[in-house]
Amino acid sequence: MDKIYVAALNEEVVGLDYFHVLGVGKINATLKTIELINKFNPNEVINFGTAGTLNKNLNGIIECTKFYQRDMDCRGLLDFKLGETPFDRVNEIVISENGYSCGTGDNFVTKKIEMDLDVVDMEAYAIAKVCFIKKVNFRCFKFISDNADNSADNDWNTNLKIASTKFEEFRLANLV
Repeated sequence: MDKIYVAALNEEVVGLDYFHVLGVGKINATLKTIELINKFNPNEVINFGTAGTLNKNLNGIIECTKFYQRDMDCRGLLDFKLGETPFDRVNEIVISENGYSCGTGDNFVTKKIEMDLDVVDMEAYAIAKVCFIKKVNFRCFKFISDNADNSADNDWNTNLKIASTKFEEFRLANLV
C-alpha cells in the first residue's frame, strides 16, 4: 500500500472512509500506528486532525513538520529539558524546517504552556516517532480548531463539525 491516512477520532473525519482511526492520546496513537504499518506496509502515513494554536496568526489547515513531546517533564532529574525524554536519543522529530511545530501531550490545552510551539495536539509526535523508527514517510496536517485558551473546549466542539469537509477540500486541491 502506498499510503495510509490516520486520525484520532471518527468525528474529525466524518464521511472520509479512507481514514483509519487511532484513538485519542499518545499511547493509542502509537499502538494503532504500529499495527497499521505492520499490516499495510505503507510508504507514507498521513495524519489529519484538529489542533489548538499558540500562534494566533494561524488558521485553516496547516502542515506540521516539527514534532515535540510537550508533556514529558523530567527537569528535576539531572539536566533534562522540558520535552526531553531521559536517555532517549529521539526527542524531536524534524521532517523539514518549512512547516509548523506541533507539541503533543496527553492533555487538552486551555492556557499558556511553557514551550514555544505553533500548535498543540494529542497524537502527532507519537505517530511521527513510530514512522521515524519504522522508516516510513510521515506528513501531518492540522485544522486549527481553537486558540488553546479558556474557550478552547467550546471552539473545538464547534469547529470539529467542519473538520472533515475542510480536509477533503484541502486534500483534493493539494493532491495529498
